[in-house]
Amino acid sequence: MTEILLATINARYIHAAFGLRYLYANLGELQARARILEFEIKQRALDIASELLSHEPKIVGLGVYIWNVTLTSEVVAVLKRVRPEIVIILGGPEVSHETASQEIVEWADYVITGEADLKFAEVCRQILEGRAPKPKILPAELPLMDRVQLPYDLYTNEDLAHRVLYVEASRGCPFTCEFCLSSLDVPVRAVEVARFLESLEGLIARGARVFKFVDRTFNLHIATSRAILQFFIDRWQDGMFLHFEMVPDRMPEALLDLLAWFPKGTVQLEVGIQTFDEVVSKNISRRQNYAKLEHNLRFLRAHTGVHVHADLIVGLPGESLESFGRGFDRLVAMGPQEIQVGILKRLRGTPIVRHDREWGMVYSPHPPYEILQNGLLSFETLNRFRRFARFWDLVANSGRFTETLPWIWKGRASAFESFMHFSDWLGARLGRNHSIALVALAESLYVYLNQELGLEGVAEVLRSDWFRGGIKREHLPFLEAAPATGGAGERQKTKTARRQSRHLLPEGS
Repeated sequence: MTEILLATINARYIHAAFGLRYLYANLGELQARARILEFEIKQRALDIASELLSHEPKIVGLGVYIWNVTLTSEVVAVLKRVRPEIVIILGGPEVSHETASQEIVEWADYVITGEADLKFAEVCRQILEGRAPKPKILPAELPLMDRVQLPYDLYTNEDLAHRVLYVEASRGCPFTCEFCLSSLDVPVRAVEVARFLESLEGLIARGARVFKFVDRTFNLHIATSRAILQFFIDRWQDGMFLHFEMVPDRMPEALLDLLAWFPKGTVQLEVGIQTFDEVVSKNISRRQNYAKLEHNLRFLRAHTGVHVHADLIVGLPGESLESFGRGFDRLVAMGPQEIQVGILKRLRGTPIVRHDREWGMVYSPHPPYEILQNGLLSFETLNRFRRFARFWDLVANSGRFTETLPWIWKGRASAFESFMHFSDWLGARLGRNHSIALVALAESLYVYLNQELGLEGVAEVLRSDWFRGGIKREHLPFLEAAPATGGAGERQKTKTARRQSRHLLPEGS
């Protein structure tokens, strides 16, 4: 029997539950009476509940997020119907705000809002000692990071071999973007650098090679950022891959110089731009220097091997289809390997709701709470954007059609308008946005470019993309009659993460 179960439902197996490991690491003497269980979103609620009940727990702590709240609600309902004496404690961003309106909160015994690293252990002690708290909603004070036990020793050998390892050097964000929960996490609190690097040293010694930093602003304190980058440079090994989220207009020369050291495709920077419209930025309380942002992105592309993943958001208050398109074209010209086109979500607790009346913002009541329409973008237009985002991910972000992609707007002024036209055409041709075979996508690209746009030479560039990297693939039957003038593409020698490596063109391309 395990008295305390810490559990959550991950989006995929590869995503290790970072929050659960923090909670377990800070249980103190209760660790011996606790266990972590992780599930996946594809599992059935009854199967998850059955596994939890098989351990005969007294307390079940569940991490609740936007991607798992619906399934977790079903699990909690089953647990309370079958074993009502089990104490259910909820935590996580999805239940840290607007608790009064949530069905899952009604089923639970307690909800810890905020960062529960220390609070969860405190509540468990009270319950096991017969001093159960009376309030249902238990706010957790922001813990000082020097009091929090770091969880990195809890990554198992299986985690190191098969999963993404999440790490953090800091928590919180100094910015006030109204669509983001991180804007509520103030002040920014950092882990003491030497302590953090000692933990990383231990992970590397155990064979860890892939690290995803979850800091909302990794480059907020440049001295710390440089120390961490230098740490990896000094210990660099084949197979390493690093992911950071950085503020794009805060990259001094000293930081850029360090980033230039890393081999191509082994560092990914996620840069949140969200909008290039200054009025829209003001509406959402976002501050950024667009001139510096553009300089830094162009430097990264011209002088480093960093893989740049840039974010834009559709549906922000005041953003029209035309202004988004102008921003998209501006970003395409800067050359990031990936542009993530996200649809605005109304996350619980965020102040974006203050714009609802003025801009006619209408959101889905169900997770992930995406915007359905507003005063500038109709329901139909937002559906076009969703299709655009899906096809852009398949064609552009996947890296499978890196050479073919620019042909979609070849000789045209706007990449956005051109790809939107292709997206509309492809949606009509296939009749769906998902479950599209790679061969069918390649054939559609060929038909569109060759027959719809009348471009010559499409077959050869598509062949180059198809066989680039030396990956053995089936031949494209619709190209068999087209002449071949070159090789099948060079094999990439740089060892990188698979998706990032597809964006690496042969030298001289």
